[in-house]
Amino acid sequence: MSYEIKTSHFPLKDETDKIIGIALEIHELLGHGFLEIVYKDAFEYELAEREILYKREKEYKILYKKIILPHKFFADFIVFDKVILEIKAKENIADEDFAQAINYLKCSGCEVGLILNFGRAKLGIKRLVFNP
Repeated sequence: MSYEIKTSHFPLKDETDKIIGIALEIHELLGHGFLEIVYKDAFEYELAEREILYKREKEYKILYKKIILPHKFFADFIVFDKVILEIKAKENIADEDFAQAINYLKCSGCEVGLILNFGRAKLGIKRLVFNP
């Protein structure tokens, strides 16, 4: 099990480039400093306007051995039915944000994830690839 960050050969590059383009537009219009929920709302608006397939707060169950654990997780967005999208609004993307995204990739079966951070003057972008 491994993950890569910003690889030159990146699966779903066209899809993630579209998502990043939306993020850049949102960041340009709203700037930084709002709570995460504001950026999530803007993302939902933009995805719907562009008729891009997405699910917000998609619920995933966690399989452990032969049981489903009682707690679940909710990915911010699943876009194109293939990409986990996590929205942050903080000073820096931390190790726990990467760990969270990798766990989401493991549970969802998605191979690609994006962490977008709206918490600074420059949009933070991290692409993740999960290879089980």
